[in-house]
Amino acid sequence: MALKKRDLFLKRRLRNRNKLRAMAGGRPRLSVHRSSKNISVQVIDDAQGRTLAAASSLEKDLGVVGKNNVDAAAKVGAAIAERAKKAGVEQVVFDRGGFLFHGKIKALADAAREGGLKF
Repeated sequence: MALKKRDLFLKRRLRNRNKLRAMAGGRPRLSVHRSSKNISVQVIDDAQGRTLAAASSLEKDLGVVGKNNVDAAAKVGAAIAERAKKAGVEQVVFDRGGFLFHGKIKALADAAREGGLKF
């Protein structure tokens, strides 16, 4: 029985999230969401249930509104790194959800690492 694309995505997301819970060690979670038109990211403190920092390609000051490409993902990654440092967060666990670590997700992660986040 072949699984549908959505089912495979949900399996990957649950598998990834369960591994993150085991190894988080109290660190905030850098959660990524990618749609067909935008990419957004949040730094979430799961212990308190609060969002510490967020960035999205919908923000006009990033200059990538209406674009969903590798360059836009890199700008969003750099913005989240800056905002997380401002909020006092230096170490996070990377929650890619069910998305494959390739292309836009990889560009976002690399830009966040270059901005000073450790994961």
